[in-house]
Amino acid sequence: MPGTSDTQRLVPAEEDDQILASEGSFVPAFRPQDNQEYNLADERCLLERPEDEVVLVSNEPTRGRLFTYIVFYLLGIGTMTPWNFFVTAEDYWKYKFRNTSINGTDPDEELTPLQRSFTCDLALTATISGTTFLLLNAIYGHHVSLRQKMVGTLWMILILFGVTTGFVEVNTDKWQEQFFLITLIIVVLLNISAATMSGALYGVAGLFPSEFMTAVVSGQALGGILTALAFILVLAFDTGPNTTALIFFIVGGGLILLCLVCYEILAHQPFFKYYLEGGDKYKVIRAVPSHGRNDEGEGGEVVLEPIIGQVMSKIYVHVICLALLYATTLSVYPAVTVLMQSEYGHSEWTDVYYLPVVNYLFFNCGDYFGRLFAGWLERPVNKNTSLLFTIVRMVFIPFFLCSNSSEHRFLPVLVKHDYSFIAMIIVFALSNGYLTNILLIMAPKSVKQHERQLASSIMAAALSCGMAVGSLLSLVFVQML
Repeated sequence: MPGTSDTQRLVPAEEDDQILASEGSFVPAFRPQDNQEYNLADERCLLERPEDEVVLVSNEPTRGRLFTYIVFYLLGIGTMTPWNFFVTAEDYWKYKFRNTSINGTDPDEELTPLQRSFTCDLALTATISGTTFLLLNAIYGHHVSLRQKMVGTLWMILILFGVTTGFVEVNTDKWQEQFFLITLIIVVLLNISAATMSGALYGVAGLFPSEFMTAVVSGQALGGILTALAFILVLAFDTGPNTTALIFFIVGGGLILLCLVCYEILAHQPFFKYYLEGGDKYKVIRAVPSHGRNDEGEGGEVVLEPIIGQVMSKIYVHVICLALLYATTLSVYPAVTVLMQSEYGHSEWTDVYYLPVVNYLFFNCGDYFGRLFAGWLERPVNKNTSLLFTIVRMVFIPFFLCSNSSEHRFLPVLVKHDYSFIAMIIVFALSNGYLTNILLIMAPKSVKQHERQLASSIMAAALSCGMAVGSLLSLVFVQML
């Protein structure tokens, strides 16, 4: 395809049989989608190997787009909400690991060794297992079918929630250590399944138009909002720890079951199958052999297999940005921000509702709307600009460390007023959601069509690595207070 500097003529795909490839040139066929502009990034990918002959084919089904979008949203909610419910039932876990030799549950009594270590052990096992399998999914995930990664993990999560729900009605007082170990094993399996599902979902969303990635990440943020609202309702009705846990686990299991049913329906939809098989893509009709691994497909076309090194060379800035973004967020939220207090005296608002509303509800709402705004604007498109914004955002860390709290031993209190702390939480959350969606949208667009699923899976692994680093930093920052 020499002479690529000449202006290319774009024609509908249904007329591609009328296209004449003259000697020394080849004109790609293209049918623009409704309300979509010609993708210049795809054109640049096309021109990387001008000696290949390619054609852009578009036969998008007319039905199923809205249903697919809704299911992606639901699956985004399903990747986070059950685990959030599992963690939010804090009073239940304290009750299970309480000192059984003392009658009653005095909140001021000294915590048992199991109560003190549970939250830390829970976070470590969840982070290590989840991050490990997101990395493995990015490297070896293409050897496992999408159905196995989605349906298999959803069934596993559903079974684990069933087992956890059953333990609510079981008296474990005489074998707390064994129950502690069983719970951590469930946590490991739950996070392995959730990580595998999440990595597969990001990879699939990268094959679709950008609004479907927005649906996935917005669904995850909406899951956080639902969890925060559920937590506030629990505080308002003051239910017992067993009742609260039973409700949380049943709702979480029901949500997973709904995701499973909807995905089974989605997998048979023509619209979903179309983009899963590549969608509107440049199809290589005849290629000059290269160092890449190419397999001959049916009809003489070349099936290209992504090479992780080549993909990383194109998206490494996005990977760094996303990892740094979540390392920044998790370093102070929620480990540090949950220690902050209202400037006003004791009241029901300051003692009961201030932190759940400000720390959880406001943050998750800000994160959600930030992801929505990013899906509408899709700016900036420059990866270096995103890196700059991510680095500038780190200025929030010292301000959160110096916010109003009685836990301070070394650092001064610089942010004394509630409205200042609330404004910081909202801007911090908005920027987190906005940059998350921008980076997850940009990465698949920076690679060729056959590399997009791998690129999205790598981004999911980068996100988890950033969360792991941030969680470790939070332990240091809490001690610095």
